[in-house]
Amino acid sequence: MTMHRSRSQAFGGSPIGRSGRAVQRRPIGTRRKALSALVVAVLLAGITLAFFWPGVASYDSVVQYQQVLRGEYDDWHPPAMARLWALFHGLGWRGQAPMFVLQVLLYWSGLALFAGALARRGQSIAALVVLLFGIWPPVLGWQVAVLKDGQMAGAILAAVGLASWWRLDDRRLPFWAAALVLVLLGYATLVRFNAAFATVPLAFGVLGGWRWDRPRFQLVLVLAATAAVIGVLTPINQRLLHAAPSGVERSLPLFDLAGIAHHAGPQAVPQVPARLWRRAEARGCLTSILWDPIGDEKACGYIVDTLQRAAPGNKLRSAWIEAIAIHPLAYAEHRIAHWNSEMRLWMPATMPGTGPLARSEPNTLGLAPPDKRITGFQKLGYTLASSAAGAPILWFAVALGVLFCSWPARDGAGGLAVTLALSAILTELAFGVVGVASDYRYHVWGMLAAGLALLAASGTRPPPHRVLVAVLGVVAVAAVVIVARWTLPPALPPL
Repeated sequence: MTMHRSRSQAFGGSPIGRSGRAVQRRPIGTRRKALSALVVAVLLAGITLAFFWPGVASYDSVVQYQQVLRGEYDDWHPPAMARLWALFHGLGWRGQAPMFVLQVLLYWSGLALFAGALARRGQSIAALVVLLFGIWPPVLGWQVAVLKDGQMAGAILAAVGLASWWRLDDRRLPFWAAALVLVLLGYATLVRFNAAFATVPLAFGVLGGWRWDRPRFQLVLVLAATAAVIGVLTPINQRLLHAAPSGVERSLPLFDLAGIAHHAGPQAVPQVPARLWRRAEARGCLTSILWDPIGDEKACGYIVDTLQRAAPGNKLRSAWIEAIAIHPLAYAEHRIAHWNSEMRLWMPATMPGTGPLARSEPNTLGLAPPDKRITGFQKLGYTLASSAAGAPILWFAVALGVLFCSWPARDGAGGLAVTLALSAILTELAFGVVGVASDYRYHVWGMLAAGLALLAASGTRPPPHRVLVAVLGVVAVAAVVIVARWTLPPALPPL
């Protein structure tokens, strides 16, 4: 039988698809590079699981597992995560291992797909950097701890990796992929109350294919949707997931009232006698770093106890709003000081909550510790996290630089870069309003998003003068951080 080719094929053109348009075929070399990236990521995932097995169980992990064992849940820790953990437990998979496996596989799946998509576009170096970024000790060191932060970062990263397989080439996601991305972003939103600042812009960007060419309208829509999502989280947790109210929502007003009293004086918050505020001030409990000292019995727990009695229920919210309205400058000083602490800008190298953890919290529940071999890696993670290179503010500056260089997006890679940069920026800015502690683990997704945004933008051609301005901005931030690390004493609140 004689084989015939179409005219386009006979003259070296591309084959014609059903739509009548030429079907673009990728060179075999880029396919192999994409497959190689996927294979390397699979190997790294296996190494991560073996090296850190069965994962690190922190204090929060122990508390959540107690809820799993009792079958009783509250909303201080994410009930969605605890309910999922209970499913594994019911199937006979005990301990923290199932949640550890889940977040590690989500983490490396996302990185694998992102690296593979870059390699398929011929960006081999960028793909390699993605995989190297995955083993960056400050990030991976926290990702192996069974916490809501690791669950959130893993779920978002898997969603982004899946979406990038199409969006980097400016293609629409198939229905099944879009549905899976939505499920992953939904789970991430449920496991951290402030995750919506990260997930909502991602949902619009990767599912809607936004180029962010109408910034005012789109930003207002994102912020309104974020507020709406945050507003329904408590009903979902308490009614749908049957979590008992824990009063977790009171931690922000308590922290802000203490900050206002610190900056405006004891009379600014009359619900607590001035002598108690002065005692807490003398002990150093009114710190911008975190709220824990004012609720810790060994430090200044009498502050929270007094406020709880003087302003029960919704009265605390009223007192909070009133104090902000009367003392807006003190409130602004407090929130700026806290954001500085969160982002580790003008802060010392030694900060509480930097981690990563090398041992599990002692317990009798069967949450086993990982092998001591991880200690060296986690110490390296702590050293790098404490350095200028690990400062969240530096990665925030990178995200701002990517946004400055890539907006407005001209193609799929640019659109994804802008989306990731906005996710990182909104995530970090939110801490200036709703943050109550300065743990390093809160910034895992923000740093990942900034790094991936930069790598996605590497496939675009931004104006050189914009790139220069962005680089100088990042260098300036790095210089400030380095000076602070060299000159400031350790920041250790009285716990």
